[in-house]
Amino acid sequence: MDKLKILNRIKELYLKDTNIIKYLKIMENNDYNSIEDIMISYDLQAGTYSDYYKKNPILKNKYCNYLADIINKLEEVNSLLEVGIGEATTLGPLMLALNKRPKNCYGFDVSWSRIKYAKRFLNELNLNEVELFTGDLFCAPFKDNSIDIVYTSHSVEPNGGKEREALEELYRITNKYLILLEPDYELADEKSQKRMIEHGYVTKLYSTAIELGYKVIEHRLFDICANQLNPTGLIIIEKESKQQVENPICCPITKTNMIRKNNAYYSPESLLAYPIIDDIPCLLSQNAIIATKFL
Repeated sequence: MDKLKILNRIKELYLKDTNIIKYLKIMENNDYNSIEDIMISYDLQAGTYSDYYKKNPILKNKYCNYLADIINKLEEVNSLLEVGIGEATTLGPLMLALNKRPKNCYGFDVSWSRIKYAKRFLNELNLNEVELFTGDLFCAPFKDNSIDIVYTSHSVEPNGGKEREALEELYRITNKYLILLEPDYELADEKSQKRMIEHGYVTKLYSTAIELGYKVIEHRLFDICANQLNPTGLIIIEKESKQQVENPICCPITKTNMIRKNNAYYSPESLLAYPIIDDIPCLLSQNAIIATKFL
């Protein structure tokens, strides 16, 4: 099935409250959630998260305040990244709650439309210094050891079976701390575990981190959870890189430097260009354009 040919049909199903990821997975007889399915589903949902926050800010602000308390106790950092930022309803309140905001803040998401809403939401909070763009957590447009604190908030969630790949990529770009706020199958009860498996959620983030030899300094259930059937776990991984990387954004395919010119990011080394649409850089690997004569 060529899903890009039937987006309007998929949108109709979404408006009828169909679980789009589940629908697409069944249609293709997959036993996992593909990146394309996740992208389509989240793009259709764009706007709902910021609307929900505005109507019900209390629980989300508590969630962000607890995360801010954790970050405030860590050493001073210069850069912060949310992977799978969605509509920035975590990053925005988090930045307002931090004792000291990092000098450089970033966020990316696989969905272009969610980034559009994230920009709007952050502007409403007068947080205009965050760099936002599309990106893939399995092929992140960041250099090695380039971000002091990398964190996720239920964005690794739908990638069950790909725990190792996700952790390896997130750890690669982390410089000091990787903080994971994700469904914790390993600490959940039987009913929650069954639901996580049905939805294709991650089930072994902690055990995989241990297998990879990462230094896990904390693992427990998080203090705030919006859905008791999807308990949020906290995993903090310390990485002793301590480097300082200037211009951390890079070509997602070759990890080479990029320059911004006109309506594109371009890597002179890889000869690949990435379009900027409505002031949103599109840095997914599939957005790459061969442009050997760009300069």
